Amino acid sequence: MTGLPDRPHTEREPRDAAVERAVGIHSIPAATRALSSLSRIDYADVFTLSENVGTNPTAEQWARAMFGDVPGPTERLIWQGLLGLRLSRGRSPDTVAGWRITGRGEGWIRLESASWFLTNNLVVQAAAGRVSLGTFLRYDRPPARAVWSPLSAVHRRLAPGLLRDAAAAVRGA
Repeated sequence: MTGLPDRPHTEREPRDAAVERAVGIHSIPAATRALSSLSRIDYADVFTLSENVGTNPTAEQWARAMFGDVPGPTERLIWQGLLGLRLSRGRSPDTVAGWRITGRGEGWIRLESASWFLTNNLVVQAAAGRVSLGTFLRYDRPPARAVWSPLSAVHRRLAPGLLRDAAAAVRGA
């Protein structure tokens, strides 16, 4: 999203041909959208890395490789400072980087957090040498779109690197 209403498109990430992205609710397969717990989706994107890491990590292992067990200073600044997300403190088998695990199944895990103006799901899927990170937001109050629009551009620039860094961490483990 570039500040305009969600406009569907799918493209390869230009800096790394192994990372594909789908931005816009209608660009994302229904089966992936169905993994979100949101009653309405106002923003959606999915980034997919095709990479054989030599092992078969679970979706939760991928999520922890991406985000860690507790949020770092940068994540706290963005997630809590800018988005106002309520995150759990400390390490827990029920959270990833402070996000509550609200669903999981064969090859996927869903993380959820909310603030006073939006609710967010992160969905990580892992199967057959591919890992995907999906971001789904519901705008609960008017400021959500104004806050997320500029942050979404940053998010879309950072997500491919997040997946590549997670793959390097998984390979090194």
